[in-house]
Amino acid sequence: MISKFGSFLIIILFFGSHLMVLAQSSNKTDSSEAQAEKSVTKHSVKIESKLINYTATAGTLVLKNEKDEPIALFGFIAYVKDLETDVTKRPITFAYNGGPGWSSMWLHMGALGPRIVVTYDPGLTPPAPYKTVDNELSILDVTDLVMIDPVGTGLSRPIGKATAKDFWGVDQDIKSISQFIKQYTTANERWNSPKFLLGESYGTTRSAGVANYLYENMGMEVNGMILISSVLDLHTLNYRDDLSFELILPTYAAVAWYHHKIPNTATGLDSFLDEVRKFAGGDYATGLQKGDQLSVTEIDHIIDKLSVYTGISKDYWSKANLRVSPEQFRTELLRNEHELIGRVDARYEGIDPDLLSESHREDPYMDQISPAYTSSFLNYFYTELKVNKNLSYKTNANDAEGFKWDWGRTKNGNNSGRFIVNTGEDLATLMTKNPNVKVLVLNGYYDLATPFFATEYTFDHLGLEKKLKKNITMKYFEAGHMMYVNPASFVQFKKSISDFILGK
Repeated sequence: MISKFGSFLIIILFFGSHLMVLAQSSNKTDSSEAQAEKSVTKHSVKIESKLINYTATAGTLVLKNEKDEPIALFGFIAYVKDLETDVTKRPITFAYNGGPGWSSMWLHMGALGPRIVVTYDPGLTPPAPYKTVDNELSILDVTDLVMIDPVGTGLSRPIGKATAKDFWGVDQDIKSISQFIKQYTTANERWNSPKFLLGESYGTTRSAGVANYLYENMGMEVNGMILISSVLDLHTLNYRDDLSFELILPTYAAVAWYHHKIPNTATGLDSFLDEVRKFAGGDYATGLQKGDQLSVTEIDHIIDKLSVYTGISKDYWSKANLRVSPEQFRTELLRNEHELIGRVDARYEGIDPDLLSESHREDPYMDQISPAYTSSFLNYFYTELKVNKNLSYKTNANDAEGFKWDWGRTKNGNNSGRFIVNTGEDLATLMTKNPNVKVLVLNGYYDLATPFFATEYTFDHLGLEKKLKKNITMKYFEAGHMMYVNPASFVQFKKSISDFILGK
C-alpha cells in the first residue's frame, strides 16, 4: 500500500553481495563497481479458477542518463506470464507506492502480487507467524506487472556521479521513474505492448507527471493510469486555508457514519454523502469564505449541520471556529471511549494515550498492519524469490541520511513548497494532447489522508474539454486508503482494475 500520505508505504529489491556495504551505509557507489543483478524464478498461481504460470525477476537495472552514464541501480520485481507468443496483446503495468520516499511493498503484498499477507480487517492482526497465501485476486491474469522501488528505497541507490538529491524531488522523481520505464521497456522488448501506470497516494501525484513526461520527452504513450487514493493537487491537503476544510467534510461524515456517531438515515451512505457534499460546497463553503462577516444565525446554522454530519459536538466546532483538522477529528471523535481512529483508514481504532491531545503521531491502522506486511514481504522476498540474504533492503528513504524532498517544479518557475505542487496540470496537458489516455480513480470513503471529495474537486478543475471527461472513471469503496485490505472491497478493487485494463 501504501501510500499513506505524509507517512506512507513499503516494498523490496536488491544488488550483488559486493554492494552490501552500500545498502547498509552509503547513498551511492562507484559506477565501475555497480552491476545489475537478477534472481529469476518460476511460479504458478490460480487466479479466479485459472492457472497462471509466470516468471518472477527480482533485481536491479543500471539506470543511465541522457549521456549514457550510469546514475543508479534501480530495483524492481517483475512478474511476466509464461508462453505469451504475442506481447503486443499482453498489457504491462508499472506500479509503485508513494510517500514520497516509500517502496512499493504495500501494493505488492496487499493487492497486486501473486502472494499476499493475510490481515484481520478492521482489527488487530496477531503477531508472527503471519499467513501468506496465493493471491486469487492478483491482476496477473490480465497484465504483466513491474513493481518499482524509487531511489533510496528497496535496493535502489545512486551510483557514479549521481547523488540521492538528484532523485529526491517532484521533477527528479518523475524523470528517474520515466527513465526506468523506458529502459525496462527497451530491454524487455515491450514497446508495442499496452502500458499502464498504477500508483497509490503520492504515487498518483507521480503517475500524472510520469505519463506526461513519457509522452513529451520519450515518445511513449500509456494506455491508461490507475490512481489509488489520489492526490494530484496538494493544495487540497493544506489545512491552512478554507478549501481543504470544505473538501474533507464528507470524509468526516462517512467516518462518523461508520462509527455510529450519527443517525444512519434510511437513504443509505451514498445518498447521505451526496447531501453532505452539497452542504460542504454550498452553505459551509460560503460561510468559511465570509469569515468574520458571518451572522450569529448563520454560524448557528452551520454549526448545527457540522455537528449532525460529523458526530463532533457543537461546542467543539464553535471553539474550532468551524474548522476542524483531520488530526483533531481523529482524536476527538472517540475521545470519550479513550480511542483514537486511524488516519490512513479511519475504521481502525487504537488506545488514545493522551486524552488531552489534539493530534497524535500514532496511526492505529499503520501500527496494526505494518509488522505483518513487513515480515511477510521480507520472508517472501528472500525465500520464495531467492534474493541474496546478505543484501539489506530499505522499506523507505525517510531514515536515510540527508533525506529531504524537493517540492520545487521547473514548470512552475522553481517555486518550492509542498502545497504548490499540482500534477493535475500535467494530466490535463497529457489528456489534451493525447485524447486516447484513460484514467481510473479509486477512492476510499474512510480515508483521512486523501479525501475523496478533494479528489473530485481536483478532477472537476482540470479544465478539460467536456468530451474528455468520459475518459475518467471514478470508483468508491467502503474502506480506507488501502481499500484492498477489506475483503469485500478487494473483490471490487480487482474487478475495477481488470475491467479498466481490458477496456470493458
